[in-house]
Amino acid sequence: MMSELPTRYPLILNPKAKGEKGRRALKFIMANATRFTIYATGSREEAIDLARQFAREGEDLVIAAGGDGTLNAVIEGLAGSKTALGVFPTGTMNVFAREMGIPYDKLEDAMKVIDGGHSEEVDLFAMNGAPFVQMAGVGFDAQVIEETTWESKKRLGPFAYLLAASKVLRAKPPQLTVICSDGRELEGVAILVGNGSLYGGQFPLFKNASNTDSLLDVVVFKEAGYQFVKDSLGGLVNGGIDLHSHGDSVEYVQAEGLKVTSEEDVPMEIDGELWGRSTMVEFSHTGKTLKVFTPIEPKVKLRYALLKILSPWRD
Repeated sequence: MMSELPTRYPLILNPKAKGEKGRRALKFIMANATRFTIYATGSREEAIDLARQFAREGEDLVIAAGGDGTLNAVIEGLAGSKTALGVFPTGTMNVFAREMGIPYDKLEDAMKVIDGGHSEEVDLFAMNGAPFVQMAGVGFDAQVIEETTWESKKRLGPFAYLLAASKVLRAKPPQLTVICSDGRELEGVAILVGNGSLYGGQFPLFKNASNTDSLLDVVVFKEAGYQFVKDSLGGLVNGGIDLHSHGDSVEYVQAEGLKVTSEEDVPMEIDGELWGRSTMVEFSHTGKTLKVFTPIEPKVKLRYALLKILSPWRD
């Protein structure tokens, strides 16, 4: 009599992952291939379609192996379903994995989280209809991503973003109007919207954020140039910007939803991925949640070591 075959989890893989981390990830996945049914995707659309198909078929779990872009695609496919998400962080920043306390340096440990069987349900918000679980931006940070070419990233690595940022800081930013769902109205030059607390890796920017409170945390920067740099770096050094940050140059609010408008097209991004340009950007709760396998221990938000270097920016 044949024994029952072990369960194989669908694993949606971004095969474009490069470098030592990508090689180690692929080595781990292939060494444990009897545990997975592996699907290497050729595009974001394919990853969405695969995840959606698995959800329709009633899979208990789908594993996403990639960076935040791959993760966002799988999340869109699973949105509102009963299928849980398992995370194999193989990207550069892995912001959502860090947010949820999922180990991002060893896939063996990330697999232990899945095997532990503990899960949480987190809010799913959308920007102009596109679901996200971590953060989004309108204006400055999206424009930096837009200005950073593939060639410069290949040649300079992370410094390519600094080069693009210096260029964007010299330009005159468009004026943005933020209208919250409760009627509050704000003006600014750059908007960051968080469902979780982290931005760009281990940076705890949204100090009061919770991804289970059905609220978005919104930081509105009112001035460009030097003041923008001072406000953003100062917030990071102090462990994040909080609800008490109501000043002349930066404001932090919470809202169930909001609309950002501008007289000219402005760039927008989700989880570090450029999402095009628009004169109107709308954020709203999807009415859905996402089930995610997480460690049993409470999530811990760690300050990045760079904070010590940036300590002169403290108020």
